Amino acid sequence: MSFLRKITAAIALLPALAQADTFVFTAIPDADESRLQERFGKVADYLSEQLDVDVKYIPVKSYAAAITAFRNDQVQLAWFGGLSGVQARRLVPDSEALAQGYEDQFFKSYIIANTSTGLEAGDELSAEIKGKTFTFGSKGSTSGRLMPEFYLREHFNAAPEEVFSRVGFSGDHSRTIAQVQSGAYEIGAVNFAVWEKEKEEGKVDEEKVKVIWTTPTYPDYQWTIRGDVNERFGDGFKSKVREALLGMDDPDLLASFPRESFVPASNDDYAPIEATAKAIGLLD
Repeated sequence: MSFLRKITAAIALLPALAQADTFVFTAIPDADESRLQERFGKVADYLSEQLDVDVKYIPVKSYAAAITAFRNDQVQLAWFGGLSGVQARRLVPDSEALAQGYEDQFFKSYIIANTSTGLEAGDELSAEIKGKTFTFGSKGSTSGRLMPEFYLREHFNAAPEEVFSRVGFSGDHSRTIAQVQSGAYEIGAVNFAVWEKEKEEGKVDEEKVKVIWTTPTYPDYQWTIRGDVNERFGDGFKSKVREALLGMDDPDLLASFPRESFVPASNDDYAPIEATAKAIGLLD
């Protein structure tokens, strides 16, 4: 084969080589690792089939690690919370929120309490929570830290450390429930969907822990993709990913989130999250 023909043949292979790249995604660790592996392993299989590329899910140990992996192009797609998505998109030019769960348009957090406190459910935050021990979830969690802290500050006109005798960070919503249920902390803030899922699975003992307040709604979880995926995986790839996410209708897949369906999302949807994070000092 002549040199020219070899070059021509090599060039012809380039699109195929690009398509042979593995498309990698991750998710913030908002629940126990085994549950995340089961959930997102199924999503990887679904996306691989829809996109006609090899798709791999990699777990991360923290919200910060998910953002770092996205920034460093170790992953090209991520299932972020509201705050972690804002943080990631600020670090990667042209990155974009593609889709959110139907419920994520109207997300909320629960304030839960150990029943030994005697606290009862109400439409307002009770002044009786002052002086008790309190745990958030992850420091970077929208539903387990950012929005609950925003509403606590709004209600008491004080930082959580001034309201409670001790403030902790459990690391994820499942651990928040477990710590409040066991009495390690008297009160906590938790993602409503994780609470409802764990209650459904029999992991919540309502003789020991109960919801005492529900926040107003706000936007939260979303799928965010890097802005350079078309260069790596071919023209129109970002649109194909969006279509695949919006077209996810397998009840088993959706139940693992749990979400009713996925709907379009845009970066603008998360402007309230960004504004709130700036207001309480979590963003520059």
